[in-house]
Amino acid sequence: MLIAVAATLAGLAVLAWSADRFVDGAAAVARYLGMAPLLVGMLVIGFGTSAPELVVSAFAAAGGSPEVALGNAVGSNVANIGLVLGVTALLTPVFVYRGVLRKELPVLLGVTVLAGALMLDKELSRSDAVVLVVVLVALIVWSIWLAGTVADAALAGDVEAEVVAHHLSRRAAWAWLVAGIVLLVVSSRVLVWGAVGIADRLGWSDLTIGLTVVAIGTSAPELASSIAAARKGENDLALGNIIGSNLFNTLGVIGLAGLIAPVAVSPDLVSRDFPVVFGLTAALVVFAVWPIGRARVTRLEAGLLLLVFGGYISVLLAFA
Repeated sequence: MLIAVAATLAGLAVLAWSADRFVDGAAAVARYLGMAPLLVGMLVIGFGTSAPELVVSAFAAAGGSPEVALGNAVGSNVANIGLVLGVTALLTPVFVYRGVLRKELPVLLGVTVLAGALMLDKELSRSDAVVLVVVLVALIVWSIWLAGTVADAALAGDVEAEVVAHHLSRRAAWAWLVAGIVLLVVSSRVLVWGAVGIADRLGWSDLTIGLTVVAIGTSAPELASSIAAARKGENDLALGNIIGSNLFNTLGVIGLAGLIAPVAVSPDLVSRDFPVVFGLTAALVVFAVWPIGRARVTRLEAGLLLLVFGGYISVLLAFA
């Protein structure tokens, strides 16, 4: 048991550190290759903050623990809105750009409904996974096209400032990129092994360990980057990272898990966990648009998000 706990903690720590190195290295490499700053922020950083969930879920699915993979994706989405956004908005209210209201938030809500609907039959088949991955690719193409036509100047400036904050030489950028990928893979395998070992010893299901320990741990990069952004007055980037991460989790992480191995979906995931994700996403939409013209997530609303997250985790652990 102690070895499993140590492996889990070590895996989480290295995972969080290596994800940060991967994002910085990938962003610098992308800039050296000529990518526009806004695209670097939308695609490289958005994907990079979901890299821990993606790699952990891939190894979990390939290693015969598909419920860890699904629990990781769904639990990370809950943690991103309930914990990450809750903590960030508690520090300072998070303002919402009009473009986000028109595009990204409705898309995230629709994608959440799509993923839940595909698993209503208690199965994530390869055809279901293909649908999710195709939608993800379509969204990426749409984002690239949109960035080249209509871009929010303020948001673009914030993204560019964030990308160039850590100046790296070309050699250092490639070194951080490669080292980040290698450490992501190694730490993910250690984390999955340790988490499954803890679940076995405590009698918890793979789903519960994925929804709690693994999900909260793999959300650490989002939490760290969002708090840092809030302290620098760039909390709009925090919301963008959360929305992008949840899109990647729902479409890419769940889709990849289903492509690797078809998954029998737990009834609890359908009846308990997905409604929580949908409810939090819908609440985020409401907080962002009501009252009309305010377009921000207040400290009061942040407190409500944290209460919901705390209650959800308490229920999971009480019935583990």
